[in-house]
Amino acid sequence: MSILYLTILVLIYLAIIAFLSYYAYRKTTTVADYLVGGRAIHPLIMALSYGSTFISTSAIVGFGGAAAVYGMGILWLTVLNIFVGIFIAFVYFGKRTRLMGFNLNAHTFPEFLGERFDSRLLQGLVGVVIVIGMPLYAGVVLMGGAQFIAEVLKVSYDSALFFLTAIVAIYVIMGGLKGVMYTDAFQGFLMFVGMTILLIFAYINVGGIVPGHQKLTDMADIAVKVFGAKGHTGWTSFPTFGSAFWWQLVTTIVMGVGIGVLAQPQLVVRFMTVKSDRELNRAVGAGGVFILMMTGVAFIVGALANVYFFNHPEFKSIAIVAAKKNVENIIPLFINTAMPPWFTGVFMITLLSAAMSTMSSQFHTMGAAIGRDIYQKWAGGKGKPIFITQIGILITIIIALFLAWGLPKFFMNAEMGTAIIARGTAIFFGLCASAFLPMYVGSLYSRKFTKSAAFSGFLVGFFVSLIWILFFHVKESQPLLLCKALFGLDSLVAGTTWAEVDPLIIALPLSVIATIVGNRFGKPLSQKHLDKCFKGIK
Repeated sequence: MSILYLTILVLIYLAIIAFLSYYAYRKTTTVADYLVGGRAIHPLIMALSYGSTFISTSAIVGFGGAAAVYGMGILWLTVLNIFVGIFIAFVYFGKRTRLMGFNLNAHTFPEFLGERFDSRLLQGLVGVVIVIGMPLYAGVVLMGGAQFIAEVLKVSYDSALFFLTAIVAIYVIMGGLKGVMYTDAFQGFLMFVGMTILLIFAYINVGGIVPGHQKLTDMADIAVKVFGAKGHTGWTSFPTFGSAFWWQLVTTIVMGVGIGVLAQPQLVVRFMTVKSDRELNRAVGAGGVFILMMTGVAFIVGALANVYFFNHPEFKSIAIVAAKKNVENIIPLFINTAMPPWFTGVFMITLLSAAMSTMSSQFHTMGAAIGRDIYQKWAGGKGKPIFITQIGILITIIIALFLAWGLPKFFMNAEMGTAIIARGTAIFFGLCASAFLPMYVGSLYSRKFTKSAAFSGFLVGFFVSLIWILFFHVKESQPLLLCKALFGLDSLVAGTTWAEVDPLIIALPLSVIATIVGNRFGKPLSQKHLDKCFKGIK
């Protein structure tokens, strides 16, 4: 693949991004423009922005690589992504969030919850959780994009990392949410095209749709030989119930991400960017098709890559090592060896779009949490709102950059390289579900939901998740080393099934219980405040 060809593609891509960023910058004049896109974004732009923010390198490279290990069972995540992440989110959450956010003049997810429960403290604490948890998610997304750029352009990982970060930083800081959403829509279109081409050529490489899937089914004995000790039964069947692979696939990947999407701050704010329910209704179809093509294609190609690799002896040993040690290399390896040379450039742009669209939303959300929710609203700090948010964005970009630089080295040293990107994503999605989801649902649907209920569920969900990550879930507690330092163990439940149970499975039910208990002892909010919150909501 010619470096000149790749360079030209990247320059054209960046020129369009620059134009959209400048256009958004010229259209951004108020705080509402910078934080919620002026509440007048076109439904198609909103749908593509929502989808491209949701789908990142974690889905394409991280979860696509994980599909090469776990197989077609990971497609249940696609089912949940569409049903929960699009239909339920838009129809049952989005409409109420849009109208209530407008009633309360909320510009961010923490501000929405803080205003709903009339609590600056709650707004500040939700902002703190975002600033603590989201940098890891942003870091692994950045890492996935940089790894692929480094592989394709044959440059160092560090160079690719700084290049990608700098480009995103410029247009997020300049254009705010309008800049993010305009570029997201363009990037979402490129992602759709790239993934469509990938699916077509992937099936060509394995002999067609039916033959390809049959070949994958016939390779069950190979899967058992490589991964059978962990419960693998084949790439077209589910892992053995209760095995390590079953718990990882069901609780961490499928449920952690499939449910956690409902309480993602960077996605929730999208609902507040359109002017009516009609726009949300129009966005459902486009969002559903987009998610189907993004996650469905990545997971199918990831699983079918096994057919290609095991039928090409020169790649077989490399693929086995990648699947065991670093699944993020599976999709790039398949692209570089199985796809036409010209597609490498197309897919690089696809992956750049996936990474940049998600990162830009993450940086904007974290920056708003620091600038508006923590500094201005909670701490009562002074200054120009947009400038303060821009400073917050810059701070979070530096944090994410540091994590993306250090994570590969840290996890490699800890011998925990497998699925870093997928795991980092699942951790944040699960944390959001446990800490935010019970009070978010209550805030939308119950006038009797109290401030005590919100705090109880939030605190229990956050701290139980954190404790389970640090001391129980071996996939995190082992490389983090805190449990080892304090107790001499990789996990307090090492060697048992509990060590494989994702934090979400423990923290979310306890958060719901704490919410219910807290509500019984809480004081109702004033009728005047509730009337303001629920104005126009049936």
